[in-house]
Amino acid sequence: MPIDPALAFAAEVPPAHASWDADDVILYHLGIGAGINRATDPAELEYTYERNLKVLPSFGVIPVFDALLNMNSIDGIDVNFALVLHGEQDLELHRPIPVNGSIESRVRVAGLHDKGKAGLVVLEVESSDADGPLFTNRFSIFARGEGGFGGEPGPKPADAAPGRAPDAVVESPTMSDQALLYRLSGDKNPLHADPEFAAIAGFETPILHGLCTYGAACKGVVDEMLDGDVTKVARYQVRFSGVVFPGETIMTSMWDEGDRIVLTAATEERGDTVLSNAAVWLR
Repeated sequence: MPIDPALAFAAEVPPAHASWDADDVILYHLGIGAGINRATDPAELEYTYERNLKVLPSFGVIPVFDALLNMNSIDGIDVNFALVLHGEQDLELHRPIPVNGSIESRVRVAGLHDKGKAGLVVLEVESSDADGPLFTNRFSIFARGEGGFGGEPGPKPADAAPGRAPDAVVESPTMSDQALLYRLSGDKNPLHADPEFAAIAGFETPILHGLCTYGAACKGVVDEMLDGDVTKVARYQVRFSGVVFPGETIMTSMWDEGDRIVLTAATEERGDTVLSNAAVWLR
């Protein structure tokens, strides 16, 4: 059985270590579109130039990405990565992320949900530095063809967009080579670069990384709703509802709900929703 809940929940995964510096942060920001069409804008330079550099909260997915690549090394998890999709991402920030950092991360299987024709694997990665817990990621991985192992289908999505008009809409253009740039931050999945592999996965052309869209939307919220203050973000959760093709423009709609900013994102060109049931919780 590709997914065995008894083995997966009992699996012990060795801790992983990672570090980063200003160049890694800048590369990530460039990969999600910082500076496009506004390279010397002072606000954009805070993302792309080491002087006064700040770190977007969504960067927290980068140092732990190997957890996804090593998923099949966990006892009880054996899935076909050509048929895997990223379903949801939930990131908790215990403190603002420093420009230079070194962490130890511990991985566990936090949830297994049987969707019938697919299995949903929730990997929780808790990361700490010398000062204590820094951030916690929960990757929800939709493994097509791996259902039928038994169990509940999982909770229904929350944080639907309000029925009123959004309080703000931000345009985030991407370049035709955006995925090739973003992958240099660590996600080397050929789905985002290789047309032949993309065809095997059911796409006519390579698609943009879901976590690239995730980062672009996060930047939009921070810039538009939080006056550029990255320290105000306590948690950021989204559901990946569609795909972006490199070169398209991401339109992020936002609603101020007091303790959180609810958001959705869609492509300007096709009107397809790509992020839904999403929210940024505030400190």
